Amino acid sequence: METHSTSEKYIKDFSAQDYFDRYYSPNKGALLGQWVNFALTNLHKAFSPGGIKGETLIDIATGPVIYHLLSACEVFENIITSDLLEQNRAELQKWLKKEPGALDWTNIVKRVCELEGNRENWEKKEEKLRRAVKQVLKCDVLKKKPFEPITLPPADCLIGCLCLEGPCPDVAAYCNALKSFKDLIKPGGHIIIQGLLNATFYFVGENRFPALPMTKERVEKAFMEAGFEIKNLIIVPREDRSWSDIADFDSLYCVHARKPDTA
Repeated sequence: METHSTSEKYIKDFSAQDYFDRYYSPNKGALLGQWVNFALTNLHKAFSPGGIKGETLIDIATGPVIYHLLSACEVFENIITSDLLEQNRAELQKWLKKEPGALDWTNIVKRVCELEGNRENWEKKEEKLRRAVKQVLKCDVLKKKPFEPITLPPADCLIGCLCLEGPCPDVAAYCNALKSFKDLIKPGGHIIIQGLLNATFYFVGENRFPALPMTKERVEKAFMEAGFEIKNLIIVPREDRSWSDIADFDSLYCVHARKPDTA
């Protein structure tokens, strides 16, 4: 039986460029279809007028990507991004500073602008996100205090995309991570976690990374045990299985939950 990936394996073997090339590169990225549409639509709805808003948003375990922040920057002026891996934080900084060789998210930025009804404003959207991201911090989702030794003021909202099934070795670790996330949120604040169900592995370049096979029932139970009030849980089956040899998940999920006012 395969043992679950360790932080050391990610530090050693995870390539931000290979991850982008495999899953998000224009016209051929494996996640560009159903996953990106699913994630962007959910976040667009969450941060539309009348939805979630506030001053500070924490993006936990951001990876080298920015697409899931494009709707949030319309309602949050202080966005904190984070990741365990130095190589991922470096890629984020390259994009934020418009450095040569930064990952190109133009096509996805245009897609978000189209959702918002103004595809032509994609360059303004990029600049708005760059202004909103105030920090790129190191974090470890497996720690009780993910940002230790830094202490952050409680945020209005915390989001994460594909942030737990990779690092968590078991369901208990997944639940403990949610409990630590709750400590980062204000009473009454929101959390949105999006991920993949029943995955056991995925590839980045030629490197195979194990994944935690979460089910709908496990996700629901973990959020409830962590003390959240689930507002909405969306699950859709995977449509394209032609690349199951690269990643073997069978469904996509999005949880929107709330920290109780008295917590």
